[in-house]
Amino acid sequence: MTTTPNRLDLPARRRRNARLIAALTQLIGACAEAAGAVYQPIAAAPPAQEAVEVNLMPCLQVSLSAALLLDTARAEDDARWPAAVARERAAARRTFAARCAVAAAEEAIEPDSLGGHEQAAAMELASAGEDVAACWRHDPEQAVALVQELVASGEFTEDEVLDDAVDSAVMLGLLTLQEVRTATDPSAAAELCLNAVTHIALAATLASADLD
Repeated sequence: MTTTPNRLDLPARRRRNARLIAALTQLIGACAEAAGAVYQPIAAAPPAQEAVEVNLMPCLQVSLSAALLLDTARAEDDARWPAAVARERAAARRTFAARCAVAAAEEAIEPDSLGGHEQAAAMELASAGEDVAACWRHDPEQAVALVQELVASGEFTEDEVLDDAVDSAVMLGLLTLQEVRTATDPSAAAELCLNAVTHIALAATLASADLD
């Protein structure tokens, strides 16, 4: 006898990460508006006008608020799907143990080369996420194949690799926005906001990616 899983209990990634995806799209809009607050006055000024007053405050505001916005969205997603969170944590414990076992075997061959099984296991997941995110920028199909290859080893789940890829893209976006606070001029700040959009958009894509 078989049972059909409750769709609300087994959400697709787009639903599981809905608040995060919404926050990422909101952040994309905020970055664009912040850049526009710099570029629009320049575009509207007479050609002969040398000094143009622009509004740098939106760039600074998006730089300061981005991390909290995304952290809040993640917490809301987790609160909406407690059963999914429990399954993800259980699966993460299993794959972490598998990576630790591999790290222990490798350390037996090359002693002291890994700096601890647990650290090596954690770094392996972070590295996998970074590789998938970097690959997705240029060749999504190849990135999907990489995820499937990683999952086949038994040391990763699809969701945790994609989630770490999201984290990698988000971190690059936040680091880019952080540079706004030390930008030398308004145009540089606006360009940083637009550069951050490419990372944030990739994070939204990865957060909604469902390979099944």
